[in-house]
Amino acid sequence: MVRLIIDVREPDEYASGHVAGALNMPPADLLAGAPQLKDVDKNTEIILYCVSGARSNASMNIMHSLGYTNLTNGINKDHVTKKYNLDIIAD
Repeated sequence: MVRLIIDVREPDEYASGHVAGALNMPPADLLAGAPQLKDVDKNTEIILYCVSGARSNASMNIMHSLGYTNLTNGINKDHVTKKYNLDIIAD
């Protein structure tokens, strides 16, 4: 199963600790059309998270407008690591 995890916090927040394997794509990157995702199938399972779930929720709306269909608001890194049995790492 292909699953993509996107941390929509700012780069300094991401560097302080993020879900292992998560891409860092703040909302500004998504609003710019998410060029990093140009080769990702629109039906790929994508889990977005931030600190409280607010930015990830707004980012889900942006991604819906870009055609992505299989989106989950993971709320924050702790929720994502617990639900999907993943680790948190820092740069």
